[in-house]
Amino acid sequence: MSSFTYILHSTILNQFYIGACHKDLEQRIENHNAGRYGAKSFTSITNDWVLFLKFDCDDYAHAIRLERKIKSMKSSVYIRNLAKYAEIRDKIYTETKST
Repeated sequence: MSSFTYILHSTILNQFYIGACHKDLEQRIENHNAGRYGAKSFTSITNDWVLFLKFDCDDYAHAIRLERKIKSMKSSVYIRNLAKYAEIRDKIYTETKST
């Protein structure tokens, strides 16, 4: 079973959402856009979420570690640089692998 860390972007909000899943990623994005995670969830604010970047992870635990690491950066510039520079993606991916 595949596990992913994913970053969604909303043009309307001009914001990113970072998540992890171990099921069908396309279905996950559809669920975010349909508001299926509850009215109080951040992604329910709008329905224009598109996949910005994804990481194929070794397992769900790795996906969660990577999600938390990216969230801890608290930076849209960092997220844009992840998409732009493979060496940054490779570094954070390797740092979050289990030791």
